[in-house]
Amino acid sequence: MTTIVIAVVGTKWSRSDPNDARDTTYSSRYVDLSPIRPCEILVDGVDDFALIQTSLGEPGAHWSDVTCVRRIVRRRDHDDDDDDGDESHATGHRRRRPSAIIDANYDERAFPDRSPILGFGGAFTESTALNFRSLNDMGREAALELLFGESGLGYSLGRTHINSCDFSVKSYSFDDVEDDFDLDEFDDDVAHDVDVGMVNMMLLATRKVADSFPDESSGGYGMRIVASPWSPPSWMKAPTSNDIDGALHAMNMTGSYSKDVCIRDGVGQDSEYARSWALYFSKFISAYSNHGVDFYGVTVQNEPEFPAPWEACSYDPVSQGEFIANHLGPTLAKLHPNTKILIFDHNKDHMVKWGRYLLSPDHPASKYVSGTAYHWYAGGMDRLLDGAQGAPNMHRFISELDVMNVDRGHVLLNSEACHCPTTGYAGGNIYIAYARASRNAHTILADLAAGSNGFIEWNLILDSIGGPNHLGNLCDSPLLAVPHRAVDSDGRIPDQLDFEVAGHPFGRVNGDGKTREELQAEGSPAKFLDLGIVVQPMYYYVGHITRFVRPGSWAVHALVDSSAGGSKSRTFRPAEADVPGGGVNDLARIGIEATLWPCEGSTRQEWLLNDANQLQVFGHDWLGAPTISCLGRSADGGLGGLMLTTCNVTEGHPGIYDIISIPDQQKVHIVLKNTKVDSKATCLVVQPLRNNGGAYGPRGGAQVNIGSCEEPWAEWIYDSSTGELLSTVFGGEVCLTTGWPFLQVGGFQAKAKKVAVVLNEASESANYVFRNKGKIIATASIPPHSIQTLSFG
Repeated sequence: MTTIVIAVVGTKWSRSDPNDARDTTYSSRYVDLSPIRPCEILVDGVDDFALIQTSLGEPGAHWSDVTCVRRIVRRRDHDDDDDDGDESHATGHRRRRPSAIIDANYDERAFPDRSPILGFGGAFTESTALNFRSLNDMGREAALELLFGESGLGYSLGRTHINSCDFSVKSYSFDDVEDDFDLDEFDDDVAHDVDVGMVNMMLLATRKVADSFPDESSGGYGMRIVASPWSPPSWMKAPTSNDIDGALHAMNMTGSYSKDVCIRDGVGQDSEYARSWALYFSKFISAYSNHGVDFYGVTVQNEPEFPAPWEACSYDPVSQGEFIANHLGPTLAKLHPNTKILIFDHNKDHMVKWGRYLLSPDHPASKYVSGTAYHWYAGGMDRLLDGAQGAPNMHRFISELDVMNVDRGHVLLNSEACHCPTTGYAGGNIYIAYARASRNAHTILADLAAGSNGFIEWNLILDSIGGPNHLGNLCDSPLLAVPHRAVDSDGRIPDQLDFEVAGHPFGRVNGDGKTREELQAEGSPAKFLDLGIVVQPMYYYVGHITRFVRPGSWAVHALVDSSAGGSKSRTFRPAEADVPGGGVNDLARIGIEATLWPCEGSTRQEWLLNDANQLQVFGHDWLGAPTISCLGRSADGGLGGLMLTTCNVTEGHPGIYDIISIPDQQKVHIVLKNTKVDSKATCLVVQPLRNNGGAYGPRGGAQVNIGSCEEPWAEWIYDSSTGELLSTVFGGEVCLTTGWPFLQVGGFQAKAKKVAVVLNEASESANYVFRNKGKIIATASIPPHSIQTLSFG
């Protein structure tokens, strides 16, 4: 392999300004620059091969069948070592673009000793129930089929709130009588949840799942719902900073005492309020069971580290462990032994810390714990980063379970995920709506590859602006209720119903200004709009996974690898070209993790050593604003690897690096200069993933850090002509990447089918060869901003 290695600092790129030719090359971000290769099935013995697609280029043709030609080629299998990147041994004709190789192994379960995938779903909030009820009879039936039916997403997981949450019209609990420790006044009918329709919607969903998937339901995979508290009744909570001096307890359910625990007298064995709060869980579970809804599990607290402005209750690992060990665990073990307890229920950055503490076999709470819930948020209020962080922490967590000898049935569940603020329909920008859809799909695939057992969206249905939410925290959902657009509304239904009091905080709802034909062309079917339902792109993207990766499926090894032509021929960079492809890098943003993936020749793997000796990347955010970020100099305390940061040394902590040639090698050390650490431990190093990378393997997302210069992990190849910064420490090449590659895959063994989900976030098509255990199954192309699902017997 011929490479160009430099040891000169300060080299300028010909296009180093985010406003120059770098971006004018991709001024039309969604123009396809490569020809489409037809789908061809290339081997005997593949039954029922199917390929479906959803694409920004043809948004009205979601889940559309791609015609695949059966063209059996009796030649030797694709051989990476012999292929020069110009000939296709699979088809015998000249390639028109470099090809990616998608390698899967359906005989290799990623987690053979762990529980299989439980499924996917969304949350039955008060907001969801009110929006569901706002639809007419046909609309409600359509929504149930869209979400839970065989022709829809086939959701089989759900979540709901114990007491109110922000997606309620106002705060409420089922016992507001102060110091009613035995909960004699608890509303055993949970009348509020019955009246707003939450209970009924859960029952209808459970029935729909049973009717649509009788084999799964009889096999133990029915509708599984997890209940989570946002806040106890205010009389159980310690006063917050917003309460009057001398208050004995919190005045309301919003906010939280922000130290160790919100419970009024702590969580020790003698705490009357903690004992009563544990009993509250039990009575809530019993009340729902009396209505026919049996909960699969409960989480101890929604987002325990966040004293939110909405309903909240703070815990740290110590106090949550004491609450479980002293109160919740014994109470549920006695009264509801089949209801699982899931810990944490917060963001990925601290999940390892909580797991190490609470799941240790020496901790008295561990015997009561059956699983861990986590969220997809980035930890701050920058919604553009949600879903972008923490995959390496997922691998660490699974590895820690093994170290602590935790039961292999321990459930790991994404319990909340949503985009904010407001909705794609309200914003009216189809490109942002598709970017949100891609982020959903990427995160689900990455989570499952790291060992997750399932993924639960936040609200199942919201209104046009993403509510109601009594704190104005408006967010998105796959389906939106717009009853004012139903054909039978006759202009009598307002665009906002009585339960929505937020008005229009983000301006006019752009979707309301579009005709049914315009929305149909953008991918929201008119037949559902006529029933008062907007079906958003994220719905169809997630359906590429949920409709095929059914409960009981297993993640298998699968990875998008470099094209066979080596460094001269990448997926998004044609042979002999220096300019990286794929379109602008929408992950060149402060706060994104730097990771290592097989090289694809894209702008997400393009690095400039600038005049200040910083490793710099360029791009745009989702909203089109130019971005310039630099590689940091120290690992993030929660996420464990180097992140992108501002290049301004007075505002952030960018690394200043020298690229030093290694004697007698075509490799370099990348040495951090702005540090006081021993010079032998100041090199940029590969930080291997724990859990051996799960379904992606060690080359699928390893982090980078600062470490010893004397190890092979510190040896790099820097190609100044392409900006690639790559390592061969795993055998095959991996390139330093902002976040993750444009082209991704997830492999799954379902009950009777082999499944691969291919996601292309780039602005260019990608031709690929799909192989199982090294044997070519098919070749195909995926258009820009598209998702495909391959399935075969």
